[in-house]
Amino acid sequence: MTATLERPVVRRQRWLAPLLLRLHFLAGLLVGPFILVAALSGAAYAITPSLEPIVYADELKAPVTTATVPLAEQIEAAEEVVGDDGELVAVRPAPEPGDTTRVMFTGEGLGESVTRAIFVDPGTAEVRGDLPVYGTSGAMPIRHAVSDFHRSLGLGDVGRFYSELAASWLGVVALAGLALWVIRFRTARRRKELLRPEPGTTGYRRTFSWHASTGVWLLLGALFLSATGITWSQFAGENVTGLRAALSWQTPSVSTALGAADAGAADPHAGHHGAAQAAAGVDDLGTFDDVLAVAQTVNVNSGLVEIKPPADAASAWTVTEIQRSFPTEVDAVAVDGATLEVVDRVDFADYPFMAKLARWGIDTHQGSMWGLPNQILLVVTALGVVAMVVFGYVMWWQRRPASGGRMRMGRPAPAGALAQTPWWGLAAVVAVGAAVGLFLPLLGWTLVAFVVIDALLTTARRPVP
Repeated sequence: MTATLERPVVRRQRWLAPLLLRLHFLAGLLVGPFILVAALSGAAYAITPSLEPIVYADELKAPVTTATVPLAEQIEAAEEVVGDDGELVAVRPAPEPGDTTRVMFTGEGLGESVTRAIFVDPGTAEVRGDLPVYGTSGAMPIRHAVSDFHRSLGLGDVGRFYSELAASWLGVVALAGLALWVIRFRTARRRKELLRPEPGTTGYRRTFSWHASTGVWLLLGALFLSATGITWSQFAGENVTGLRAALSWQTPSVSTALGAADAGAADPHAGHHGAAQAAAGVDDLGTFDDVLAVAQTVNVNSGLVEIKPPADAASAWTVTEIQRSFPTEVDAVAVDGATLEVVDRVDFADYPFMAKLARWGIDTHQGSMWGLPNQILLVVTALGVVAMVVFGYVMWWQRRPASGGRMRMGRPAPAGALAQTPWWGLAAVVAVGAAVGLFLPLLGWTLVAFVVIDALLTTARRPVP
């Protein structure tokens, strides 16, 4: 009789999927409220550019005329309103017939990057409005209020922690979800059910089907919002600025130095929020018309421009295109106000490619790049992210154990995933986590907190010997 020796079957232990599931669960559970608020306020912000022409029609619009008065007369009319309460900062001529000119001043009590704008009818020099506006975008009060809430909950720098957490973790949660989706897709019998909500399902399975199928279609939009949102953040944003500087990806800025030009100097914060800086004083308001005429012979061909007087006697005037919609027009020229000679120029065509990409990314994130279709896509994506967060909490609730009718929390994803990870996998996780955490500090700190929570929960659930 021959004995048959059977080789024991060794099953390969799965560790990546449980680890990703645990990360996806904890991050979604704890950071979900921040992502939810950021997405809702982002959706609200996306529609504000379309609301402004309606809400502020009196300030933004004027009767169409065939002739306009010189900028000097329009500025004089604005100065009569402001008097000694502000210094002249910049002028934005009416971009098209039927639009108003903005004459912008400093003002007491205005926040950072906020100016007092006097809206003037270019055909008659009649003042049509007096409102605070924000940044290079020229956001009106409603858009600025929504933007401030989206960025910091109206709490200043402290509130910006929330938006940085949301932007940092949104991409991580989305990528972890994608990895889980791919793992399930490879083994699924009916793969199409992972691309659309599965019909005929109920309860947890139905919610999961919506969560998985919706998430995969939202992936690119969520990653885009995460990546571009990080550029505005406090800590990670500074790292992005440093990286761009190290790789010569900065946005060039026009030099205003008279006699010692530093042409093409990089502006690390170009494209975010232009700070208001009072001019040294303008002796002849007619110079506004003169420097604009010079700039239009050089590289300024957009109607959306901003003219800034010199900050001091050693500086030049600047005329900068501010067209954020496609095609992007952000050329700039510096002009000596005394001689009307060109001091420096910067052309968008000469930007480094990554600086162009940053410009396009910021403008698309703000909904100005592609107009109404851009804004609709942002709203749909943001509301989709809201739905994903809600689906996640609903699934957690649906997994709660039945316990005599008492309300109990849902079951979490299994803890202890790190303990099941092989040494090489753990080393890779630590290396990736450290690299990402150094570049995205708030994500790194909260990731450490998640690991501690996971370890404590695992320890607490171990049976006592």
